[in-house]
Amino acid sequence: MAEWEGKSRGTVSGYKIFIFLIKHAGIPVAYFLLIFVSLYYFVSSPHQTTAIYQYFRHRRKQGFLRSIINTYRNYFVFGQTIIDKIAITAGLEHKYTYEFDGIDHIRQLAKDNSAGILISAHVGNFEVSQYFMGEFDKQIHLVTTDEERRAIKSYLANIMAKPKTGFIVVGDDLSHVFEINRVIDEKGMICFTGDRFVEGSKTMTASFLGKEAHFPAGPFLISSRLSTPVLFVYVMRERGRHYHLYARTATFTHRDAQSLLQAYVQSIEHILSKYPLQWFNYYNFWKLSPVEYGEREPKA
Repeated sequence: MAEWEGKSRGTVSGYKIFIFLIKHAGIPVAYFLLIFVSLYYFVSSPHQTTAIYQYFRHRRKQGFLRSIINTYRNYFVFGQTIIDKIAITAGLEHKYTYEFDGIDHIRQLAKDNSAGILISAHVGNFEVSQYFMGEFDKQIHLVTTDEERRAIKSYLANIMAKPKTGFIVVGDDLSHVFEINRVIDEKGMICFTGDRFVEGSKTMTASFLGKEAHFPAGPFLISSRLSTPVLFVYVMRERGRHYHLYARTATFTHRDAQSLLQAYVQSIEHILSKYPLQWFNYYNFWKLSPVEYGEREPKA
């Protein structure tokens, strides 16, 4: 049974190839190459392909053929978001347009004399938001569980003019806990992704798209206990290199982590109803049994 192992597929060398293409051949050529790269991953990554197929077939209730097609399209759109992130990081942000929906909520958090909490998800492309939101009084620190981002972020830092977002990588030594507490004590802004956790860590459960799923407990326990507004924030890709930022104030009972989780789940369900192709969790998210998971695996 496929489980997420704390890192996503993708290497520094892969980023270098696409940066070379983008700079010397243009973004459209990189998108064209992505047609074949997406097909490669669709065929060569059976567990990841099965996970996304499961999402379309059983969570979105689509037919077999449509689920297969949308699984490939999901790979392609995910690849587009990576290319866009690389292009924007390399200084081509003028090639994109951006729409703000609720940005004032984030700006207010940045001005408040308290910690600010944002909770996002592995949907869309939140990391590109820093290039369009302008300068805040506070830096946003993204808490990530992806170990491979250490090398990738180090490389990208060398080609970008000025980093505007800090990263806190969740590790086995719990150093991330002290770093999160430091940012909160300094009344900084923390952004969690509330839909992914490292196996063995504490989780909470909620019904998501009609089936019970596990979520990391940390973001919801921490956020529900602080006396500061919590925002759900997503940056979704639309046609024509256009990105749409959504920021909404979370409504929940103070010190009730489960009510915050429930509000979060409803928020993701709503955003995915608008952008069903942009669910980017490539593992057995709903923890199906090995038999159930294998029986439903498409033959690519």
